Amino acid sequence: MVDISGYFESYLDYLPLILIVLSLYWTRLVGGPWVPSSMQVVNRMMEMAEVGPDDVVYDLGCGDGRIVLAAAMRYHARAVGIEIDPLRYLWCQFLITILDQRDRIRIIFGNLFNQDLSEADVVMCYLMPEALTKLEKKFKQELQPGTRVVSNRFTFPNLEMVQEDGGARLYMVYPDKDE
Repeated sequence: MVDISGYFESYLDYLPLILIVLSLYWTRLVGGPWVPSSMQVVNRMMEMAEVGPDDVVYDLGCGDGRIVLAAAMRYHARAVGIEIDPLRYLWCQFLITILDQRDRIRIIFGNLFNQDLSEADVVMCYLMPEALTKLEKKFKQELQPGTRVVSNRFTFPNLEMVQEDGGARLYMVYPDKDE
């Protein structure tokens, strides 16, 4: 057994460890744990949605920012990431600053269920099925007809799937406000 008693002299010494543990687990309560998509999957998602320079791409639970960065840097779209984890939010802010993408990317710190998505032309997500079910009503209320929604791995239970890349289990749906 490892003796760590000499490493922590006050309760403040535990703070970084507590923040890291909280960062890893509390996002599960909102939408799901952070599991990064491979860049191959990210590019497939972008291609399925036919992302282009005129699009505004929203990434719900943007994690380390790889989707918003790909949207801006490779597909020349504007991108908005929403992240509830403060450490990942700060990491994204750092990345878009050092990569000089502040004019194309905006990162919002907050709960994705409380954000207005009406500006989105494309919505990307890698969330648990329970979160996708909750998002369906929000999508139908806020998204414009023809908005492209791509979900990595999991599907929306009541939205019509129009394309699937079976290997990566990607789904695209077109929510309709009139349903």
